[in-house]
Amino acid sequence: MKLGAFSVSLAVKDLKASQNFYENLGFTIFAGSMEQNYLIMKNEDSLIGLFHGMFEHDILTFNPGWDANANQLDSFDDVRDIQKELVQKGMKLDREADTTSTGPASIVLTDPDGNTILIDQHV
Repeated sequence: MKLGAFSVSLAVKDLKASQNFYENLGFTIFAGSMEQNYLIMKNEDSLIGLFHGMFEHDILTFNPGWDANANQLDSFDDVRDIQKELVQKGMKLDREADTTSTGPASIVLTDPDGNTILIDQHV
C-alpha cells in the first residue's frame, strides 16, 4: 500500500508564533498563507502543516499521488483502493470516500492511541 507524501498537520493556537518557531528550525513556507489560516512548511523532505482554527487535534496526513514536493506521481494507490484494502482487513474508518467517484477524495481513521490519520488525495 502506497500512502504518498507524509506530513504532520498541527492545530496551532498562534499561526505567526508557530511560523517563527519552525522557521528557527530551518523550515520555510511551501504553501498556504496567513490569510488562509494555514501554512505548509518544508525542511528538505520534512513537511509540517500549521492550521489555525481548522481542527482541534493534530493529524497524521498522507497524500496519495503526491511526492514530498506536491508533484503528481505517475503511479500511486488511489485512496478508494486503500480504503477497500483497509476495510477488507477489518479496520474501522471514521470517514469513507465515495467509491463511485474518481479523483480527489479522502478517508479518516483513528489509531489505537486516538491519533487521527487523514489519507487525503488531491489528484
